[in-house]
Amino acid sequence: MALIDLFLSRAVRRGVLTLIKPDGTTAVFGTADPAIRPVTMRFADDRVARQIAADPGLGAAEAWMDGRLTIADDDLMGLLDLISANNRWEESKTTLLAGPLARARDRLIQSIKRHNAAQVSKRNVAHHYDLSARLYDLFLDADRQYSMAYFTDPGRSLEQAQADKKAHIVAKLAIEPGMRVLDIGCGWGGMALYIHAKTGAAVHGITLSEEQLKIARERAAAAGVADKVTFDLIDYRAVTGTFDRIVSVGMFEHVGTPQYRTFMAKCRALMPEHGVMLLHTIGRAGGPGVTDHFTAKYIFPGGYIPALSEILRANEGNKMFVTDVEVLRLHYAHTLQHWYDRAVAAKQQIVALYDERFYRMWLYYLAGSCVSFRHGGLVNYQVQFARSREALPITRDYIAEAEARLQD
Repeated sequence: MALIDLFLSRAVRRGVLTLIKPDGTTAVFGTADPAIRPVTMRFADDRVARQIAADPGLGAAEAWMDGRLTIADDDLMGLLDLISANNRWEESKTTLLAGPLARARDRLIQSIKRHNAAQVSKRNVAHHYDLSARLYDLFLDADRQYSMAYFTDPGRSLEQAQADKKAHIVAKLAIEPGMRVLDIGCGWGGMALYIHAKTGAAVHGITLSEEQLKIARERAAAAGVADKVTFDLIDYRAVTGTFDRIVSVGMFEHVGTPQYRTFMAKCRALMPEHGVMLLHTIGRAGGPGVTDHFTAKYIFPGGYIPALSEILRANEGNKMFVTDVEVLRLHYAHTLQHWYDRAVAAKQQIVALYDERFYRMWLYYLAGSCVSFRHGGLVNYQVQFARSREALPITRDYIAEAEARLQD
């Protein structure tokens, strides 16, 4: 407990954190700040302190999941927000608590796990995306957009912000009549259906999730467009044919760093000379890193969030122009706050689907992700690529003009 007291005394300066220890004694850290609500947490036993000292992120998560770390009013978001607000990425002098040997070990282990051969990729995707469809209905918007929404105003509803996200992305694709579009990592089909509805283009979506494939096909059939919007259970490396446009939203995080050049080369090979691709991915604001232990163990095995340098390096020598880069900073924080609030409201239904421990795990994932965008080093990147320098207009005006038309 002495080590935890020392850690918290240094980590919490703004906001007030009260810790109730296993013996009933209380320690208070920090000073009141109107921007940060006070939080009280309790350790049920001394093992909680040992877990957190050994691995702060994973230790706190597992203690929370097991009910041995409890928080007044179950305010998990408040606790993680308080801690992360005191260690903002742009103000922090250190990026990791672990020492150089531990970081080297993590990089080695994760580089092996992130190799993501085709069979491993399918298993990793199934771990997360083949969960009950009902779970996603409980916290996502009606279109099941499981990626960053685009908030032209933070006060917008989640549904409107997700619609604006689709318009923002499709505007960058500059789709023309008669084109064919490939959606790599199509999810439950929302983006593919939107593209066809707004542009008339034929769209082919691919996924490695059997649950997503089933629902996407059902949606296309229900909309009467199954002949124009098709879906397949296939790895991107096995796709054949030619597509005028390629879009990939929230899938690059699962590619695996050893496969980045393979991914870029494959996308180029699938497009004709006038081809354009829009890659939308969570990204690191700094340089290359490692996946935190909680996420790698419980949420996205084999997943990795790339630095912008890693994305651009993967395209070097590939003969595709990088024609536009946009860095979206707080949009995912707003999105995740909506998802967190909806998950909290749906606690009974989520517990009924799985159990209390799963609910707590899922809440930790959403809250931890939210504060990582609010205070940490996570952003979203939208990187546009083109095979030819003449494939797109030479100014960005066409994007805003197309976006306005799509939003009408």
